Amino acid sequence: MELRSHDAVDGAGPEAGQKLNADAPWDSFDPDAYIDHNYRHLRSDDEEILHIVRDHFSDHFRGRSANSGSPVRGIDVGAGANLYPALAMLPWCDEITLLERSAANVRYLHGQRPSFDRNWNEFWNVLSKENAYCELPEDPRARFSRIVAIEEGNLFDLDHRPGRWSMGTMFFVAESMSTSYQEFETGVERFLRALAPGAPFAAAFMEGSLGYKVGGQEFPACSVGKDEVRAALAPLSDGPVEITPIGMPQGPLRPGYEGMIVACGRRGSE
Repeated sequence: MELRSHDAVDGAGPEAGQKLNADAPWDSFDPDAYIDHNYRHLRSDDEEILHIVRDHFSDHFRGRSANSGSPVRGIDVGAGANLYPALAMLPWCDEITLLERSAANVRYLHGQRPSFDRNWNEFWNVLSKENAYCELPEDPRARFSRIVAIEEGNLFDLDHRPGRWSMGTMFFVAESMSTSYQEFETGVERFLRALAPGAPFAAAFMEGSLGYKVGGQEFPACSVGKDEVRAALAPLSDGPVEITPIGMPQGPLRPGYEGMIVACGRRGSE
């Protein structure tokens, strides 16, 4: 979850009638309430996302030996209280940065680093159906503790660190931090520009989101669909971006959205 707005960073005036990222009470975000509602147990929609992301990363790195090439640096942008994007990068990364603005979520992440909670086992079990995960030479908790670094920071400040990371994830962030479409586009751009050319990425979005509550606290969202997601990702991607809509076979997670979208691709060169 992020705090500062694109307008505040770039000095532009605020968009009339919008609730910008800078306006949202991110430090009041309740990670325990969020996990209880979203991740205490694995839902079928998250399981489908895990399958897609797992296979995308596995295909990219297939045949790469453990000690070949440069160190792989991963980043999960707006990690929040969701560990499964970082777990999806675990087999290949020498280090993973969990970038998070909310002080409450940063505290949660620090608490998870020594040994993540048992609810994440269900998510890891889905990933472990692919060899790269099940053949990990060390316990996933030990590896997570060893390679993860938690950074309290701002998505919009990633423009100062272009090409820093060699793979990346951003789940339910760019569309879930502001009502502003401009901020959505800027968030996606900053994420992609932080990745090196050729870096594999996976990003997930709430489709048609009208905003959401966590522990009774309201947070803004920007309503986007497949076309908006593709338009934001394609200019900085190498080749086609695979866009997959995720349905709601168990029913909606909450009111005010139409489904989920997962997008997988590779960072282009400019």
